Amino acid sequence: MPQISKDSIEKVLAATDIVDLISSYVPLKRAGTQFKANCPFHHEKTPSFSVSPARQTFKCFGCGKGGNALGFVMEYENLPFVDAVRKLATRASIPLEADVSDPQADQSRRLRGRLIELHREAAAFFHERLLKDPAAQHARDYLKGRGFGRDMAANWSIGWMPEQPKAFLDWARGKKYSGRELVAAGLTALRNEDDASSGLYVRFRDRLMFPIRNEMGDVIAFSGRQLRADTNSGKYINSPETVIFRKSNVLFALDRAKKPILREKAALLCEGQIDAISCHELGIDHAIAPLGTAFTQQHAHLLRRYTTSVLLCYDADNAGITASERAFRELVAEGLSVRVVEMPEGDDPDTYLKAHGAEAFRGLLENAREFFDFKLGRAKVNGAFQSAAERRTLAGECVGLLAAMTDAVARDHQINVVATHLQTSVAALRGALAKALQKPQREPNAARQAEHDDEPAVVPTPLHRIVACLCHLALTSAPAQHFLAEQFETLHEANPWLEGIPLLESILTAVPDPASHAAVNVFLGGLPAADRLALGNDAALLEGMPAEGMQAAEHTLAMLSATVLQRRDARVKADLKQPGLSRERLIGLLEEAKEISALLRGIGQRSEFDDELPASTFKPKLPAGRKWPERKS
Repeated sequence: MPQISKDSIEKVLAATDIVDLISSYVPLKRAGTQFKANCPFHHEKTPSFSVSPARQTFKCFGCGKGGNALGFVMEYENLPFVDAVRKLATRASIPLEADVSDPQADQSRRLRGRLIELHREAAAFFHERLLKDPAAQHARDYLKGRGFGRDMAANWSIGWMPEQPKAFLDWARGKKYSGRELVAAGLTALRNEDDASSGLYVRFRDRLMFPIRNEMGDVIAFSGRQLRADTNSGKYINSPETVIFRKSNVLFALDRAKKPILREKAALLCEGQIDAISCHELGIDHAIAPLGTAFTQQHAHLLRRYTTSVLLCYDADNAGITASERAFRELVAEGLSVRVVEMPEGDDPDTYLKAHGAEAFRGLLENAREFFDFKLGRAKVNGAFQSAAERRTLAGECVGLLAAMTDAVARDHQINVVATHLQTSVAALRGALAKALQKPQREPNAARQAEHDDEPAVVPTPLHRIVACLCHLALTSAPAQHFLAEQFETLHEANPWLEGIPLLESILTAVPDPASHAAVNVFLGGLPAADRLALGNDAALLEGMPAEGMQAAEHTLAMLSATVLQRRDARVKADLKQPGLSRERLIGLLEEAKEISALLRGIGQRSEFDDELPASTFKPKLPAGRKWPERKS
């Protein structure tokens, strides 16, 4: 936590109700004292995702993910820790206080902030040039020719990059931006990458500038539209990837479309930015578009935060059809349902809206077809059903697309749709699909997982069940925590015999306030991932813990002592059987065995938690109606 104080994080968590937070992302249903939902982190039909308002935590018993409000936002929004804290702080209107900082993290944070500031001011500069610069008349004429006026340019902060690079560079110097910052932003580049003194060239020149924003609405990049034909450059060019811009993680207009997508329960995915803008300008505000690149798995995962249904509205040409199929594969791999808006030949959303208006376009949306109905219906119109060979080819294509689907129920329905169109048997399709599914298929979220393929898997810290119970008591009961802290020497001596004692000691050293879920969650958030995973893995066991923490702590500590003595006793007896013991070693072992025997008689009971003990061993007395969980095999 290098940038934000611990107190601030506790305040943020204390002000955040995890049920309210998660229900703003996924629908929750009450189930007793818990809330349930289908897990947002993996595809499932039966809810295994549980939210505890009492503990202010979540846990999925299917994929194993769990944590507090910060952990949920980090996982769901794919945000680093500091950004997740800031997001929740903004949501709760909590000011954040700085803590002792990590210089490297500070430098990275300052650079990100500086680049966002640079992009915001550059967008204003470009917009002013578009409106006022006499040299931008052809840019204004282009917009007018596309049916866009001054209002649209203002709504979207459309701008113009001057043709002469000096105009932009002079502005940047006047704003005190360094050449290094301009390069880091992707607005300029070095003439010679190997020579920092080679000078700068401006990446966008004489182009219409469309600001690209992240989900929060910050300008993080630009897309430049060519205004004069130039065969040496593309019609559109985007900013290169930077520390604040990853094009595979950004969808144009999503910052505006988030709420409309939730309202419409669907996202309208267009092929280009102009298409998305045209939709928004006429009130069809759930439209978004990729940034001139192929639709990616990251894009699909991003959309899954807001909806389970997507309308594809790509151009009606062959390239648009191919792009639709590619998008379909990525979307269904995330469990999203897909329908296709059938555009007339030669039209895209922009041209259709200008020719026929918003109501006619809404009619197209209402009549959107299921993907396989669209694909096979179009193939039939194009004469692709005229021979058995052509139908076999289509069947093979459809099997490949069906195999990409992770929703088994939806896939089963689409098998029937495909069989009906192709006039083939369902059994034959199922057989072909079964073979296709035997081949390695990309798992949902594969693109996101690929980012971590080089990272070693996190292995939970070994944690004996007695120690897990004591950890739980130390985190949930102030009297138990105080009592255990006084037994620090006893616990420390148990370290060689029971797994997880250092983790328990870290809890008792930090003494997070059990009465404050925020304090406990901040402490847990600061633990190594292996420790967090160990504590989370014992959630099912700890559900049976008694509420009377002090009494439970006393009983459990007695069980710990009994188990340690039993293991010491077993070790001494094993050592006594070793051949060739010296007289001194033998006497020492016999004395230790006598001491252990006396201590065991004093305790008079044994621990049922130790795997080496028979099932009839120590069962401590617990409050009425409570029982310890059964010992696992």
